[in-house]
Amino acid sequence: MAIPDRALDAIVVGSGPNGLAAAITLARAGLAVRVYEAASTIGGGLRSAELTLPGFVHDPYATVVAMALLSPFFRSLDLGRLGVELAEPEIPAAHLLAPDRAVLLHRSVAATAAGLGRDGPTWQRLFRPLVRDADRLMPWILGPIPRPTRHLVAAARFGLPALLPAAALARLAFREEPARAIVGALAAHAVVPLESPGSAAFALVLGIAAQHVGWPVVRGGSQRLADALAAELSRLGGEIVTDAPVRRLADLPPARAILLDVSPSALLALAGDGLPPGYRRALERFRYGPGVGKVDWALAGPIPWRVPALRRVGTVHLAGTLGELAAAERRVAAGRLPRRPFVILVQASLSDPSRAPTGRHTAWATTHVPHGSTLDVSSVIEAEIEAAAPGFRDLVLARHVQTAADLEAANPNLVGGDIGGGLATLPQLVARPRLALDPYRTPLPGVYLCSASTPPGGGVHGMAGYRAARSALRREFGIRD
Repeated sequence: MAIPDRALDAIVVGSGPNGLAAAITLARAGLAVRVYEAASTIGGGLRSAELTLPGFVHDPYATVVAMALLSPFFRSLDLGRLGVELAEPEIPAAHLLAPDRAVLLHRSVAATAAGLGRDGPTWQRLFRPLVRDADRLMPWILGPIPRPTRHLVAAARFGLPALLPAAALARLAFREEPARAIVGALAAHAVVPLESPGSAAFALVLGIAAQHVGWPVVRGGSQRLADALAAELSRLGGEIVTDAPVRRLADLPPARAILLDVSPSALLALAGDGLPPGYRRALERFRYGPGVGKVDWALAGPIPWRVPALRRVGTVHLAGTLGELAAAERRVAAGRLPRRPFVILVQASLSDPSRAPTGRHTAWATTHVPHGSTLDVSSVIEAEIEAAAPGFRDLVLARHVQTAADLEAANPNLVGGDIGGGLATLPQLVARPRLALDPYRTPLPGVYLCSASTPPGGGVHGMAGYRAARSALRREFGIRD
């Protein structure tokens, strides 16, 4: 039964993982919640579709959901009861140093270290305590920074190296190229230069995830995770309205709290002239990062990697040495295409055969491009894969290409093709979207921002929505834990 407008307590705009996390958190507190979604289907970055051929299930955006397994919000859900099954690749990730040479990131610290030669003991000293303390660290990491924690020793073990540039951590901690390159590749997921202070944090977090919970995918496609969140919201009495774009906050029904899973630029448009000048200027100064270009493939068979172990890996980085990777990310940050791109390839059907007809496979790959690029990167990406897997092109039954501009057109939160909700430099991780004790609260009465443009940033974790909803419950309804 639909909730009457007059009975609404809270409204959420946007049904991505953060918007749905916010709505569920509010509904758990007994509030009447409605979600407005502009698209005809829910999910934001959690969507699935037959992009290439019938029977081939692709995720237009997120596929690997490791951060969900580390997220306090997602851990509060019984995903099994909600019908969500996770498929875990045998080996979470690998980094190609050369077409015939790879370093593997395993599910355990010891197994990863065993493949790093002289750097194995150093890898264990760095990651073993972080993985051991992951369940205590992640609620602190996945929140506004800086803020206090009771686990001071564990926080220091993470925080001190995390403040470094990733390139510096890789070179200071390790002596050989395999360990250095995989640290750089993990950090490059942040789409910032590896010389940026704080970029090492991304390498540490993704390394913790791989060696603690793995890098799983959702069986049947990421859309099933969004559908499960929607089912949980419905069970709690909330509702979702699709095909319902919101153009102005004034068009919404009255509610004591409005939470916006949108970008800062979208908030500027929604609020019109209603924002105070200082806050408006802060949103206008908010910087978005480079974009990504993406290709999805329907394949006649598994990718024929030169390195046989890659046929058991979920995510493959193609980037070469740390120096090559750092050079590529510097060029992208400067608005230019790299001579050799950093390619992230996910072969989800290896662990989840339901994504393709029997004997067939799906895969996708991205590479970083200048903000707003309209360049089709499929030939560049396929050339890198073909070098490491001769015969790959012969397996392609169909492809679906998205430029950075296409990504924004399909999902306005991906401004310029930026999949992280804003540039992930250290200053903008601290001031996201501005420096404030409560970064989710806006100056507008009862209005909160809960997108990836607030802490802790991008990723499928729902924590921005969860924390924004907690703030709204406390401030607008007097509800505390």
